[in-house]
Amino acid sequence: MNRCRPAFAATLIGLSTMLTAALVPIHSAQAQAVQRSFPAKALRGTMVVSQPPLLTMDDRATRFAPGARILDSQNKIVMSATLINQEVVVNYTLDQRGQVHQVWVLTEAEAKEKRAGYGTQRNFVFESQQASPAGTPARTTN
Repeated sequence: MNRCRPAFAATLIGLSTMLTAALVPIHSAQAQAVQRSFPAKALRGTMVVSQPPLLTMDDRATRFAPGARILDSQNKIVMSATLINQEVVVNYTLDQRGQVHQVWVLTEAEAKEKRAGYGTQRNFVFESQQASPAGTPARTTN
C-alpha cells in the first residue's frame, strides 16, 4: 500500500533540496561575519602553556581550572597541549580560586582593542629603564 503518491513524494524531495541549497550560503556567510563579544570581566594577557595544566599568564605562573576551555579565533575548542611553548595574546576569565577558567585566542584586530589585564606590575623601576638627564651620556656596564 502506497501512502504517498509518487508525484507528491518527488515534489517533497525537490522542495527539501531547494531549501537546503538556499540556506547553505546564508549559514556560511553568517559564520564568516561573526563578531565575538567577550564578558566584561575578561582580562587581556599573553599566555604561554608550559605543561598542561601549568601555564604562565603575563609572566605569572598559574594553572588551568578543572574544565577550562580554550577557544581559537573561530570559536572552536583547542586542546592546551597544542599551544605548548607558543606565546599567544588572549582574553581570559578566572574562577574563584584565581585559576584560568576560559580563554579566547584573539585575532590581530581583536588584540588591538584595549582591555584591562593583570600585566606585569612592579613597584620599582630598574636603572636601565630610567631616562638619563639631557646632556649626560647613559651609563654602560663593562
